[in-house]
Amino acid sequence: MAQQRSNYLVDQLLSNKLSRAEFDEFLAGLHNPDDLQIYSDALETYFNELVNDPDPPPDSDEKTEPFLNEAKTRL
Repeated sequence: MAQQRSNYLVDQLLSNKLSRAEFDEFLAGLHNPDDLQIYSDALETYFNELVNDPDPPPDSDEKTEPFLNEAKTRL
């Protein structure tokens, strides 16, 4: 998968706008070392921004929980 596509999928995941097809594509990328590194880098950057953000975003567990539960069952 191209780096631009991998970054797009991570952005969609983080903004809770990932479609079912995109989520499946994202999960498939977890088995590709190149995509996995892109995911890791993007998520690390996002995490660091959250840690350094003085005004964290509101809790979004209700929106992300279904996707996270789905991911747990697939792994």
